Amino acid sequence: MLSGIVLIDKAPGMTSHDVVAQLRKKLSEKKIGHAGTLDPFATGLLVMGVGSGTKLLHHLFGLDKQYKTTIRLGQATSTDDLEGEIISQGSVENIFEDQIRHQIKNLTGTIQQVPSSVSAIKVEGRRAYEIARSGQEVSLPARTVDVYHFQITSDITQVGDFLEFEATIDCSSGTYIRALARDLGAALGTGGHLRALRRTRIGEFSISDSQSVEDSDQMISLLQVAKKIYSEVELDRDQAQSIIHGKRIVLESDQTLAASFNGKLLAILEPVGTSYRSVTVFAEAFDG
Repeated sequence: MLSGIVLIDKAPGMTSHDVVAQLRKKLSEKKIGHAGTLDPFATGLLVMGVGSGTKLLHHLFGLDKQYKTTIRLGQATSTDDLEGEIISQGSVENIFEDQIRHQIKNLTGTIQQVPSSVSAIKVEGRRAYEIARSGQEVSLPARTVDVYHFQITSDITQVGDFLEFEATIDCSSGTYIRALARDLGAALGTGGHLRALRRTRIGEFSISDSQSVEDSDQMISLLQVAKKIYSEVELDRDQAQSIIHGKRIVLESDQTLAASFNGKLLAILEPVGTSYRSVTVFAEAFDG
């Protein structure tokens, strides 16, 4: 059975589910999942788990991310991106670069952010985007997110009645880039939304190492992936057997570890008191 992680560069127009379906067909493997969705209009990095790799995905959900985006000022939409209905327009005639940079600074650091109404957050058992698209009002509470860098990377240009510019954003998991565009436009009194969005990094995984679904023939081993997140510890046979049987072992560390055996990922271990227990086990790595 195939087992590992595949880095995919998602094309525009595809849903994350579309990528899963195509990868299942290409690799002839039913057990495939992904760590973090991308909207159909967005492009960029998807981390796909194949076979036992799906068990590793939940360890990737909280990683920091990087996006490249195009933001339009002067127009707000119902979805905070180019696919929504225009709900308001504001003049950008007296908006200058220093004002934009000042408000971007206010949206950098640890901030309180209200997620977009078309996010996948559940409200009383329903996804927010399902409620919003049915015409009902969605009220979501603000959450704390970290925007490490929010940098303008192009000239700010006049496009018709609007201003547009490109930006690179490094942020914590759970940050909504479309909400940053919305809030920037609101702070300037013009309205704002995304014209383009591309995810270029998840943790230490870069878009430069990704491939299209059609060319997805390179797989990263589970141990290689786990070592990008946790420190590695190599287990001897007795320790490995104990982990396989659900027992705890004693190790000289106090952090979550990627435990290997014979060059393969055997388990993710977490400290409990003076010992370690398994969080996730990859039993196929143990030859008995």
